[in-house]
Amino acid sequence: MKETRSKQPDITPDMLLRAYSIGLFPMADSADDPELFWVEPEIRGIIPLDRFHVSRSLAKAIRRRPFDIRFDTAFAEVMEGCAQPAPDRPTTWINDTIRSLYAALHQMGHAHSVEAWEGDALVGGLYGVSLGAAFFGESMFSRRTDASKICLVHLVERLRSKGFQLLDTQFTTEHLKSFGAVDLPKAQYEVLLAKAIATPNLEF
Repeated sequence: MKETRSKQPDITPDMLLRAYSIGLFPMADSADDPELFWVEPEIRGIIPLDRFHVSRSLAKAIRRRPFDIRFDTAFAEVMEGCAQPAPDRPTTWINDTIRSLYAALHQMGHAHSVEAWEGDALVGGLYGVSLGAAFFGESMFSRRTDASKICLVHLVERLRSKGFQLLDTQFTTEHLKSFGAVDLPKAQYEVLLAKAIATPNLEF
């Protein structure tokens, strides 16, 4: 993995979008470290939108409609949920700098959230960045069984319906591979990215 370190004053929302357009994304060493660094993986994770897989058990859970799924109604709260420690994630990289930058992208119409609600309670969600015909998934969280998984299913349905071409997951995990995520060499990913970025910005 390549990384180039850059302190916050040098990073603007516009610069962040340009970074995504060439395959870079920012991270921090910890939630308490204000400094960001650019990441450029040699192997990139994506979920091919035409090969997205939903297990029988998850499909059954979705049919029960356990949550009210909403889009872009609680972006800051979703980021907060993703930043909180969880049993499988004792620490996160989402610091105040990240929150500020992505809040700005949200105001610009380039960052979006998918949310799972139980009444007035936000119980899961995910957020990411849209640019051209690409969506870059950033993080997800779940406070109820299957909440983030169901949000991912709704994200993919929305991306398909809007004509998106690329769903970038940055890296793959066994969890994401169960949905069809694959690893691509950097050169192959860059071809897909260039095509998606060349498309005028799609409505999310």
